[in-house]
Amino acid sequence: MSEEHGTLIKTPKQLIVVAALALITPVTVAILGSQLVTSAKRIDTAESKRLVIERIKPVGTLVSTEGAAADTNASAASAAPAAAAAPAVAAKAKTGDQVFNESCVACHGTGIAGAPKAGDKAAWAPRLAEGAATLYDHAIKGFKTMPARGGAATLSDAEVKAAVDVLIAKAK
Repeated sequence: MSEEHGTLIKTPKQLIVVAALALITPVTVAILGSQLVTSAKRIDTAESKRLVIERIKPVGTLVSTEGAAADTNASAASAAPAAAAAPAVAAKAKTGDQVFNESCVACHGTGIAGAPKAGDKAAWAPRLAEGAATLYDHAIKGFKTMPARGGAATLSDAEVKAAVDVLIAKAK
């Protein structure tokens, strides 16, 4: 009653066929799988550019001092080059006191990094002797450890000069 255990492969031809299928089947499955994953719908260049602009557009809007809103989202989506070339809305110039309180007081209020304190007549005397033009130049271009424009790169020359005038007035 004992049956001999046998194999399904009886001839060398069957062995070759099974071995070939064992190699070809996984390779074919891998190739077809990669084609399935990488064969996403191709987007034409105009559509691709529109989608990129949509992804990188600004989140908020720019409001001018008069209260009129310029919707940067619509301009970026419809005409990005035109939006990039559009001039920025000019902001109202800051007074010397505003600039001093926002940018200068951090160093000139405490005297850090060798900055002369505002109102210290002895520390400002040699600087005042150099003249206002030199002080303006140092404030605009930077001097020793003081960064250009006191670290506030958006300030205009006139705003920086107004802040220097405030420091000069405090030193007299």
